Amino acid sequence: MDRTWRKSSFSAGEHNCLESAWRDGEVAVRDSKNPGAGHITIPVPAFAQLVKSLR
Repeated sequence: MDRTWRKSSFSAGEHNCLESAWRDGEVAVRDSKNPGAGHITIPVPAFAQLVKSLR
């Protein structure tokens, strides 16, 4: 199954954004400027902790 990639609504059309795709208890993250370069996959709890620490 393919992932559905989403860009943050806070990106305001800029080209320096990350895209994310949520599926099966994990979050995949990739560079929006170079989506063909691959992605990293992070378990949802670890991703939630990362976001919490950045706030």
